[in-house]
Amino acid sequence: MIKPGRTILLSLVGCVVGSLWQPANAQSGNNVVKIGVLGDMSGYNSDISGPGAVEAVKMAVEDFGGQVLGKPIEVVSADHQNKPDIASAIARRWYDVENVSLVTDLVGSGNALAVMALAAERKKLAFPVNASSSDINGKHCNAYTVQYNFDSYALAKATTSAVLKAGGDTWFFITADYAYGHSIQRDVEAFVKAGGGKTLGSVKHPAGAFDFSSYILAAQNSGAKVIALANASSDTINSVRTANEYGVTSSGKQSLAGMLFFLSDAHALGLKLAKDLIFTTSFYWDMNDETRAWSKRYFERVGKMPTMVHAANYSATMHYLKAVRDAGSIDGEKVMERMKKSRISDFYTSNGYIRDDGLMVHDLFLMQVKRPEESKYAWDYYKLLSKIPADEAFRPLNESECPLVKK
Repeated sequence: MIKPGRTILLSLVGCVVGSLWQPANAQSGNNVVKIGVLGDMSGYNSDISGPGAVEAVKMAVEDFGGQVLGKPIEVVSADHQNKPDIASAIARRWYDVENVSLVTDLVGSGNALAVMALAAERKKLAFPVNASSSDINGKHCNAYTVQYNFDSYALAKATTSAVLKAGGDTWFFITADYAYGHSIQRDVEAFVKAGGGKTLGSVKHPAGAFDFSSYILAAQNSGAKVIALANASSDTINSVRTANEYGVTSSGKQSLAGMLFFLSDAHALGLKLAKDLIFTTSFYWDMNDETRAWSKRYFERVGKMPTMVHAANYSATMHYLKAVRDAGSIDGEKVMERMKKSRISDFYTSNGYIRDDGLMVHDLFLMQVKRPEESKYAWDYYKLLSKIPADEAFRPLNESECPLVKK
């Protein structure tokens, strides 16, 4: 809770590119500690980013006490419109003009890669909590970036292994034509091949596509046992809906595998359409007393249960603020050093830690969407298949392409 006399300032920063460099909007950065939430506020990723991510960060700031280093903590936010050039322009303004010390959320791997490169130049921090390309902690890693939530390698490994064990040895990909889609398909294909399976084909679609008929028909005609949805958010939702319309899930011959699936997707689809889908997640609101307590607080503010992204934004912000306090500074290098020295134990994860490649390593969970008759109350959507320990979930550090890792 906020202590008396302490306030949190929230400013929604417009993202009209032509006005990004107008100094009239800049506030003095020396008297506050600023955190920027940069995401999709109204587009196809807004359910897993947007106002919900802002609210999660605000919750962390409030729970921390609203101040650090004797200064109020200010949260600013903006809509990058799912365009890397806009994301980069906003982050440049924040870092250079408004003295923002951390940019978090960063939904979309292309947007995250653009901002983290800028963060490295400015020696300030970027947390791609909402971006999954394994290249973020791989060949494009830097000393000022933490990939806090998941990556495509871990998501691919857990889900693919489970589906292969269940007999799904032939695969067809419906892939979003941007960084995440390419990355997850690459990682899944590697695990399919290693597990003795085969890829029978793939199709690519633009982000935010509306009509998935041709993609589903191509997948059906391939004869593959598994249709891998290498996309996210509204694209996954529309893929699943179309697959149901075309009888894919009722045929008994093919199944869907969600490579990146969120609670908001299950809610939008309903259990009748989403049932039996297997996927990997880092967080589920109904796991234990701690997750339920925080999630109910979030629900009271937002009106929806949180996704893993919202929970991770809270956890990342809290870990950052503790490191600022302990370092006695917002200097990027000093704060990162403290963050890497401290283990992370909260409702989101237990005993997580940040590696030299900037990846936050923690347990993941293999889940399956419940059938309608299995759900007992509102938002009771998942059943746990298995827990994947941190040291098994993510790519071994000695296999990393990150130039910061000493081999």
